[in-house]
Amino acid sequence: MSARNATHDPSLRSWVESANQPDSDFPIQNLPFAVFRRAASAEPFRGGVAIGDQILDLAALHEARVLRAGAAGEAAPALAAEALAACSRSTLNSFMALGTDAWSALRAELSRLLSVTGTAAQHALVPQSAAEYSVPARIGDYTDFYASIHHATAVGALFRPDNPLLPNYKWVPIGYHGRSSSIRISGQEFRRPRGQIKPSGTEDPQLLPTRRLDYELEVGVFIGTGNALGAPIGIDDAERNVFGLCLLNDWSARDVQAWEYQPLGPFLAKNFATTISPWIVTLEALAPYRTAWTRSAGDPQPLAYLDSPRLRQSGGLDMQLEAAIETQQMRAAGQAPQRLSRSNFKHSYWSIAQLVAHHTVNGCNLEPGDLLGSGTQSGPTPQEAGSLLELTVGGKQPLTLESGETRTFLADGDRLILKGWCEKAGHPRIGFGEVSGTVLPSGS
Repeated sequence: MSARNATHDPSLRSWVESANQPDSDFPIQNLPFAVFRRAASAEPFRGGVAIGDQILDLAALHEARVLRAGAAGEAAPALAAEALAACSRSTLNSFMALGTDAWSALRAELSRLLSVTGTAAQHALVPQSAAEYSVPARIGDYTDFYASIHHATAVGALFRPDNPLLPNYKWVPIGYHGRSSSIRISGQEFRRPRGQIKPSGTEDPQLLPTRRLDYELEVGVFIGTGNALGAPIGIDDAERNVFGLCLLNDWSARDVQAWEYQPLGPFLAKNFATTISPWIVTLEALAPYRTAWTRSAGDPQPLAYLDSPRLRQSGGLDMQLEAAIETQQMRAAGQAPQRLSRSNFKHSYWSIAQLVAHHTVNGCNLEPGDLLGSGTQSGPTPQEAGSLLELTVGGKQPLTLESGETRTFLADGDRLILKGWCEKAGHPRIGFGEVSGTVLPSGS
């Protein structure tokens, strides 16, 4: 768990004035990473850091050689320079592989450059409104977990009213290996997927466009250094192998899923599209918003490899999550998106460290840029559900939108917007930006 340092100082201000606004997602205490270029240009993609409504171009900063040299024998400036060079590339994998000391050293130098003490980096700013983004890392593997007990219980109750939560859930972090090739950046548009569906009352399945298309409000976890094959990561070392977090929407075709998922789990119902936000917020930036991780005394306590005093003290994260919808009719009328629900990552039954430790306990190797999904993050009340499957009780209770439209599942033209942020008295808001995606009509 990252310790607090000078970069977390609530009194810090940047000479980028938009970063000092109280509603900014990207104050100087945040400094999240992305891969970008100027929109509609032939420029190479490269690393950038968000500051207010601007992007600090890390390739331009590297070329300008503005980082301090440091005193003889001082390791941090050399680490920061190495990290900055790695951020000049088209993906952040090399930077992620450098590890926590390098990430922290670069963060400290960028905080210094962007503070009120000088404007040496002013030439390297690009407005976010003038940029386009790429998936920030080459994602070798993607694993999606099922870490919210509230989601697991609500969904289980729809299909197994007498036994909604299977007996292994409280013992083991459940996950499945997803498809990394269809992960795209915010703004993704995708066609309504087709698959085998067995409509109620029929004997045989049919190949049809999904009629029960859903979103899932998730947190994405980008792996940093990772581990060698056969070398498990211990629970107290797990977060040293996590570079940072993003927002993630794991689009789901619920009717396809219902027919195909037994006995091996999700397949075509999940692998057609996954959308992530462009910005990765480092765990170091989130240090002030850590919370205790708890397990109810009435529940089984985790096995030893999934438990530790450090986890219990600060393994949770107080992170607000929100889902909103913008229908085609709302766009035409100029109406703002409507919030569907709000939840919090602190309700997660399994922590980030536990997901990493469990993923590797059998010797599985995680590599820089690998992505873990938290699974749908639902809270303890129905209004905190992270999917339409829960909000509409399996499609039985349609939602009436402010536009007068109703939804059980997503319609063509619908745009889903997910947001996330951390806030705490005496500290600035740390935001994740947003992740959005739009449903297009099914192809032939």
